[in-house]
Amino acid sequence: MQNKEKKVKKKKGGISYAKWGYIFILPFFITYFIWSFLPQVLTFVYSFFKIYTEGLTEVAPEFIGFGNYVDLFTKTIGDSKTPTILLYAGNTMIMWILGAVPQFLIALLLAVWFTNLRLNIKGQGFFKTVIYMPNLIMASAFSMLIWTVFNPTGPVHMILENANLVSKEYDLFFSVTWARGLVAGINFLMWFGNTTIVLMAGIMGIDNSLFEAALIDGANSRKVFFKITLPLLMPILTYAVITSLIGGINMYDVPYILSKGNGTPNNTTTTLIMFIQRLLGPSKDYGTAGAASVLVFIFSAVLSLIVFKFFISKDGMRDNTKKGGKRK
Repeated sequence: MQNKEKKVKKKKGGISYAKWGYIFILPFFITYFIWSFLPQVLTFVYSFFKIYTEGLTEVAPEFIGFGNYVDLFTKTIGDSKTPTILLYAGNTMIMWILGAVPQFLIALLLAVWFTNLRLNIKGQGFFKTVIYMPNLIMASAFSMLIWTVFNPTGPVHMILENANLVSKEYDLFFSVTWARGLVAGINFLMWFGNTTIVLMAGIMGIDNSLFEAALIDGANSRKVFFKITLPLLMPILTYAVITSLIGGINMYDVPYILSKGNGTPNNTTTTLIMFIQRLLGPSKDYGTAGAASVLVFIFSAVLSLIVFKFFISKDGMRDNTKKGGKRK
C-alpha cells in the first residue's frame, strides 16, 4: 500500500514532457494538412469533373467520371498518333535516362575512388566541394547560363560556325538531339555531385574488416567491388535511383527555360509537368490538369516500385525471403 501511495504521489508531483513533443511537431502536420494533403485530395476530386474557363466565364464543375482520363489517352497533337500524355511521358523519361545513366556511373566511380584506402587520394575535400557546387546553383540560373552559351550568338555556336559544322542561321535548340542532350547534360552536372556524396556515405558505412579480409584472401579491386561494395551498397543505391527518378518525372524548369516554354523542337522537350502547366494556363482546365497530376503520381509510384523490386532482387533480399531466411 505504501509503495502504491508513493507512486501516486510521484505521478501527481512529476511533470510530463511527452505532450511537448506533440506540440512541437503539430505546426508541421497543420501546415502539411492545409498546403499539401488538402490540395492533393482536391486534385483527385477535380480529376472527375469538367471545370475550366472560357475568357472571363467559368464553366461550373460538371461530373464526367473518367472523361478527363479518357481524353488524355485519346487526344493527340499534330501529326503524332501517340496520345498526348504518353508522348510527354516519353519525352520526360528519355531526357531523364540520358542524364541519369552517366550520373550514376560517374558518381559510383568517383565514390569508389574517394573511399579506396589503396589510392588514398589527396585533397578529397577540395574535389568533393567542386563536384557538389553545381548542385548549389539554381536550376533556372544554370539553364540561363547554358542558353547564353549555346544560343545562335553564343560562343559555342560561333566555334561550331567557324569550324563549318553549322550555318549561321542554325539554332542548336531547334535540334532534337541538341535540345534533349542539353537538358540531360544540365541535370547530369547538377546532380552527379550530390549522388557521389550519397554513395560515398553508403560505402563508408560498410565495415572495413570486410575489405581487409578480401584483400588478405587475394581478391583484386574488381572482385571487391562486385562481391562486397556493390551488394552492400544496394539499399543506398536504390534510394538514390528512386529519388532521381521522381525528380526526373517532375522535371520542369530546365526544359522550360531552354525551350522558352514551347517545348521546341516540335514538343520533343515538353515534359509532363510542362503539359500540366499549360492546362493551368489561360483556360485553367483544372479537371484535365487534375487527371494528369493523378496519372503522374501513379506513373511515379509504379516506376519506383519496379526500380525497388529490381534492386532488391539484385541485393538478394528477395531470394532470402523466398527461402525463409531472416536477415540479421
